[in-house]
Amino acid sequence: MESSLVLIVVMAVLFACGVYAMLERSLTRVLIGFLLLGNAANLLLLIVMGQPGIAAFYGAGDTEDMSDPLPQALMLTAIVITFAVSAFLLALIYRSWQLGQADTVTDDEADLEVRERTAADEDLIDDATEIEDEDDDATTDFDVITGSGTPGATASGTAEEER
Repeated sequence: MESSLVLIVVMAVLFACGVYAMLERSLTRVLIGFLLLGNAANLLLLIVMGQPGIAAFYGAGDTEDMSDPLPQALMLTAIVITFAVSAFLLALIYRSWQLGQADTVTDDEADLEVRERTAADEDLIDDATEIEDEDDDATTDFDVITGSGTPGATASGTAEEER
């Protein structure tokens, strides 16, 4: 399989520009970056497809002359996914513009707190989650179960009697 070097270079440039654009804070640039990545993925599938051949129908010809239908199906799937995510991003950009007259993503208070954490704070958070993970094995969703075996029953009777 010999593919054009121009297609490979264009695909690499599209991937690089798409990733760079998606790292920006502007949602419009994120959309443009995502569209570039979608087109780069389609070019990658076009390169992987190889030499075009005859349609893959039964009885159309020799199997060696047929083109592989899997990359074609993957390309159609990539187009549909790109369209759906682009529509979602457009709705997100429109709503962001309605609310704040800007499409840039800003840091909120939680982001600033995470950024200002030190290594000691991270160790304390890790220790707290380890203790919670150990306690998860011992907890259940039910109260104490009596001999009747009904969920929600306590030692003094059923849950309805306590109310």
